[in-house]
Amino acid sequence: YRDDDDINDVASMAGVNLNEESARIMATNSDLVGTQIQSCKDEPFLAAIPLHKRILEMAKKLGITDVPAEVVSFISHATQNRLRTVIEKVTVITQHRMESYKDDEWYEQATDVRSQLKFFEQLERLEKQRKDEQEREILLKAAKSRSRQEDPEQARLKQKAKEMQQQELAQMRQRDANLTALAAIGPRKKRKLDSPGLLTIGGEGLSMSGGSQAGLGTPSSRQYARQKITRVNLRDFIFYMEQERETSHSLLLYRALLK
Repeated sequence: YRDDDDINDVASMAGVNLNEESARIMATNSDLVGTQIQSCKDEPFLAAIPLHKRILEMAKKLGITDVPAEVVSFISHATQNRLRTVIEKVTVITQHRMESYKDDEWYEQATDVRSQLKFFEQLERLEKQRKDEQEREILLKAAKSRSRQEDPEQARLKQKAKEMQQQELAQMRQRDANLTALAAIGPRKKRKLDSPGLLTIGGEGLSMSGGSQAGLGTPSSRQYARQKITRVNLRDFIFYMEQERETSHSLLLYRALLK
């Protein structure tokens, strides 16, 4: 069966000696064999010295006098991982809260509380305006009355009407002064920042999108998109703690609900 083994041995048929190749590989990468390579440096998330002191203080109560550095590094990485998990979950909760279903075709609007509040505010504004008009008419009538025997109430109404007229006159003067100042300043000119290849310097446009440059700056046609900011509030964090088994009955949740 020796001839059959030689035929089935592909490496021998190709003229490759596996023993020599193995010895060559071991000689070339001998310093890398049996070692572990990391893509980045292992940096602790928390400060090592204060964390080590805190762990020693807690360990002494349990009769432990020595805590190795590996334990401190492990606790630091565990804290980082826990904090990352909490932030990810709270971020998802916040994104769900900020989600809007106004433009979704599968939803129809049942109530609009904001429009109702605006309607009530408008009613209150009209009612207040109507009462002010009535009071103004009463004061004007009191100011125009020329009765010989004036009671203290009539005198008070006349004084109040005089103060109201002075206040209205001051407001009209202030409004006229503002309009005069705006007319003297003139209309504001908006800078053209929408065109990507135009640089505005001193009111003159320098085009930089062509082949030749104006000598100032570099051509840039980038339009930086505005980064969407996710703002997490206390209500989102309370909802997260209520859903978690470890914090649903904790003292921290009770304190957060009291704020």
